[in-house]
Amino acid sequence: MSGSQTLSSAFKQAAYPVGGHGARDVQVLKQAFDVVAGNLESDMYGRGKVIEDFQSKMALYLGKESARFFPSGTMAQQIALRIWCDEKGLKRVAYHPLCHLEIHEQDAMKELHQIEPVLLADRDRLITLEDVQQLDKDISCLLLELPQREIGGQLPAFEEVEAISAYCRGKGIKLHLDGARLFEITPYYQKSAAEICALFDSVYVSFYKGIGGIAGAILAGDSGLTEQSKVWKRRHGGDLISLYPYIISSDYYFDQRIGKMAQYYEEAKELAAFLSECEGVSIRPGVPVSNMFHVHFKLPEEQVVPILVSVGEATGVGLTSWLSNAEAGTCYTEISIGDRYANVPKEKIREAMRLLDEKMKEATE
Repeated sequence: MSGSQTLSSAFKQAAYPVGGHGARDVQVLKQAFDVVAGNLESDMYGRGKVIEDFQSKMALYLGKESARFFPSGTMAQQIALRIWCDEKGLKRVAYHPLCHLEIHEQDAMKELHQIEPVLLADRDRLITLEDVQQLDKDISCLLLELPQREIGGQLPAFEEVEAISAYCRGKGIKLHLDGARLFEITPYYQKSAAEICALFDSVYVSFYKGIGGIAGAILAGDSGLTEQSKVWKRRHGGDLISLYPYIISSDYYFDQRIGKMAQYYEEAKELAAFLSECEGVSIRPGVPVSNMFHVHFKLPEEQVVPILVSVGEATGVGLTSWLSNAEAGTCYTEISIGDRYANVPKEKIREAMRLLDEKMKEATE
């Protein structure tokens, strides 16, 4: 068994896993459907009460004129960027080098839409207003990801986002929000989702990350955008005969968890503080700005895996199910706090941290 398989197996067996909401099994869907009347009619090709009500609910929550439900955020974002490029007659957009479209989608935007990306900022830092001002090419749209997941979930100051938004509007550049984790950053900004979204022309949000649904996404903006997105949704093969399992689970878990985002945020800061006191462990960002953060170990994966496995076996605390090697003999993982953290006794967390600190000291001596 490989190190990653060993760690994944140990995490599944842990009595007290610290991250996430729970196992992603069939029970997630069954629980959502327990409160739904059996005679509720399904949606049909984007029409029907179940989908239209949820779209209206999300448009209101995000402060946008209209919203459209998609089976995936990958589809929703490509479509939003295509619409903005067509509107301006220029197939060029700008985003961070570690944007999801650049590193996780097999060049779909380039291959399917022939859109040219302009990469802004260095890989290890956020896009700034200065980066946007120094663009040497015209663009139709700028995409900002809040938080920037691949660098630990970092966030710019809200005033910086406001300045970028004002600049883009002055230059006729559409501003799109990759808000896969939008709900999770509202406690840090002390702003409502609608206040954040007001700075953007289009917004994508996910319902399987912090919300914990099965799958699905919303694309929100003005009615012109969402009407055009219906056509592109069909072209992308996303206009399924029915999407109600995704919609019902999204709606159910949204109601269950949207009020807990501040709790998850505070718990993330607490756990990050515990971890940062351990030898050879650092947190990125130093203090989390959402419920998610990265944990860096000053040892390679092959040395950290047995340490985390032994900590889990001794204390029952599962910190993570995976590690990835990074530069110069180090490795890292990502932790996202959800419902499960509140169920971990604090004395167990402290015991796990003491043991982790002890074992990391032994390994680094």
